[in-house]
Formats: sequence, structure tokens, C-alpha cells
Amino acid sequence: MSRSFVVLGGSGDLTGRLLLPSLARLYDTGVLPEGSELLAVAQEEWDDDAYRSWARDRLAAHAGDLSRETHERLVDRLRYVQGDVTDAADLRAALARVDGEPVVYLALPHTLFRPTLTALAEVGLPEGARVVVEKPFGADQADARALNELLHRLLPEEAVFRVDHFLAKQTVLNILGLRFANRVFEPIWNAAHVERVDIVADETLGLEGRAGYYDQAGALRDMVQNHLLQLLAIVAMEPPLAVDAHSLPARKADVLRAVQPPADVRTGSVRGRYTAGTAAGRALPRYADEEGVDPARQTETYAEVTVTVDNWRWAGVPFRLRTGKALGADRQEIVVRFRPVPHLPFLDAEPEPDLLRLSLSPDAIALEVNLNGAGDPFDLEREVLAARLAPHDLPAYGLLLRELLDGDTTLSISDVEAEESWRIVEPVLAAWAASEVPLLDYPAGSAGPAA
Repeated sequence: MSRSFVVLGGSGDLTGRLLLPSLARLYDTGVLPEGSELLAVAQEEWDDDAYRSWARDRLAAHAGDLSRETHERLVDRLRYVQGDVTDAADLRAALARVDGEPVVYLALPHTLFRPTLTALAEVGLPEGARVVVEKPFGADQADARALNELLHRLLPEEAVFRVDHFLAKQTVLNILGLRFANRVFEPIWNAAHVERVDIVADETLGLEGRAGYYDQAGALRDMVQNHLLQLLAIVAMEPPLAVDAHSLPARKADVLRAVQPPADVRTGSVRGRYTAGTAAGRALPRYADEEGVDPARQTETYAEVTVTVDNWRWAGVPFRLRTGKALGADRQEIVVRFRPVPHLPFLDAEPEPDLLRLSLSPDAIALEVNLNGAGDPFDLEREVLAARLAPHDLPAYGLLLRELLDGDTTLSISDVEAEESWRIVEPVLAAWAASEVPLLDYPAGSAGPAA
């Protein structure tokens, strides 16, 4: 049976910047069958030719390393229909235009998920259909639960894909191999040997014209609630029976159930907002002056939360989740800091504890250790044992789309995970909304709030 992609929100930034380039790469590698239909649904008054022209421009901008021939192979398969994705009649008409088992991709703002799924539930989907939902999944735990109920009315859980492209990043996948295919790490992967874990996603970019979404979301909802908690789940989960669609999401869900928000949000979290400055050589205005921003919202562009995992393996180990915009350096990494050795025989030496750095951009793994120096044999020097990882054949979104076509939900977020992630951050969101934690200023291009 053939597959048809129906992209709701087919003219949006996500579609143009990530989905179309990834689909082109799947064509280029032969993963996407030549007969696959691709139907975009959006509100612009376009026809097929106008949409194809828009798609060519996006492919030129975001998939320039692929040949013009590959671009055209994808563009020739594109069709367009104008419609309201929250209207059952428009969706019924759009779905009637495709053959085979549809993959309905909600490339939409999260505020449209519920009305769109409600409309899809009214229309109904054929057996074998799949639905893909982007992050953030809902606005809070109650909303996530309502979305799950709608999805379960539509399709069985194994046909639902809640995607988070961080899960398909090469280093994230290599955490599985590092932990579970090597004897050396797993015996010390616990509170007896690990002092703390930092999960960081700093970027030098500012708002980049995304006020319509970002000013209502903020850093905590945009990054911590989904991406960073998913990374925590991979780092902290128990060994799965197998890396498959049943075991991996189940082990991640177990961890998230055990994650506890800060006991005191006032001391366990930091929020900030950038002011004018220069980041990565670009002058940025203060966030409150960016076009489309409502300063009264007090939206944070920096979020830091320290949580704990209340289980046998991780009791007492702090996990610090941090993200920010317009910072001084791009940094996406997981840092596992090991405890100091119980006794140091080297006199007058105070070496740093061992650090394991798992970098997501670029993909690399580095272990910082203490070794005897080249001069005095009894002096200690810091050395880094590093491995730079060769790039995958497919980018993260391409890998997720390939798994989607195969019907493999191993890298999808389960219904339990989606709801538990909101449970963890809701006390922080409530305290921030009540101004229990001050909104700190930090200059664009700095290291963040001086908290």
C-alpha cells in the first residue's frame, strides 16, 4: 500500500526549513518511493504552481547541497489545496485528494493542535493512517491529556508520532551505545559515582522573527519541557530490554515519572530576558523591543531549572537543565560530572573531577581526565580523550521521517512521556507567572543572568 503525506500547515516555516529539505534527502537516498504523493494544506490563495515555486525557493535556501534534479523530483510530486485545518469539511476534501494510507503531519502552532485533531476525529482516518504531532505537545498537562484522548479516538497509539528531533541527533543516539554496549560506563552511571548532570542548549540567535510563537511560549516551554527533558530521560533511564518501540519509550516514561521539580522554585530555577547587545557579531535589540513582542507578558528567553530523579539509581543527584537565546556562545551538550576520588595520593594536587562531555553540535564525545604530566612524573595534568563523530547519512528530521515511513515509533514520544513532562514544569511555570522568581536581565552576547 502506498503512502501519502498530507502536511497541514504546508506553507509554514517548519515545512519550508525542515520537512521539504528532509523529504528531498529521502528521495535522494531512495527511501521515499517515487510514487509517494505530497499534499500541502494551508490558507494562502495559491494553486499547485504557486506552491511549487515557494517550495523551490525553500529547497534552494535549506537544501542547497542537493542537486537541482533532486529538488525537481520532489517539487513535481507536490500538490496544494487551500483550506482551514480546523474545519472538518476542508480536511475531508483534502484527504479525498490523496490515495493510499495517509500520513497526516501537523506542522502547525501548538495552539491549533486541539481544534485540528477535533476536526480530524470528525472526519475519521482510514485504517493504516498515521498522525504526526510536533512539539510542544499541548499547553499544560490537562491540554496534553485532552490531546492524547483525541489522538486515541483517531488511531491506536502505535500509529501516533509525537516527534522531537533532538531524539534523532547523532550524539543522543550514541548515548545508548556508550551506556549499553560498553562495560566501562554503566557500572558507574549512578549516584555513587556521578555528582551532577548538566543538560545545556545555549544559542547565539535572538528571536529571528518568531515572536508570534515564542512570545507566548518562552524558553521553558520551548526547550526545557520537551527537548531537554527528553535528553534527561535518555541519560537517566534504566537499561531497556531492547532498543525498540516498546522498551525505549517505556524506560523513558519510567524516568520522567520519577523526576521531581525543584522543592523550592525560588532557589531551584532562574529566568531571564536579554537586553541589547552583540551576539555572534550581530547587534541585537533588547527582547522587549523586538517586533511582535508584548513586554507585559514577561516572557523569558533564558530558563534554568534543577530537578532530581527520585529513584534508586539517581537519588540526590541534581540535573540542571539550561537554555537561553542571544547568549555569548552556541553550546548544546550534556555534561556528566563524576565525584572526586575518595583518596588522592598526590601531594598538593587538587585536580578537577572527571567530566564526560556529550556534544550535540558538533557531534562529539570527550572524556576529561587527570594524567601524570610530561615534566615531573608526579604532577597531574588535564587531558581530553575525544572522538569526533562522522555525520549520519540523514539529518535528524530525515531520520525521523524515515522511521515514520517504516512505522517505527522507537524515537517517538509516548503519551505518558508527553503528560509527565508537563507535570514536571507546571510548578515552575506557576511560580514564574506569580512573579515568585524575578525576571533577570542579561546583555545579548553574555553568559546569561548573573544569578
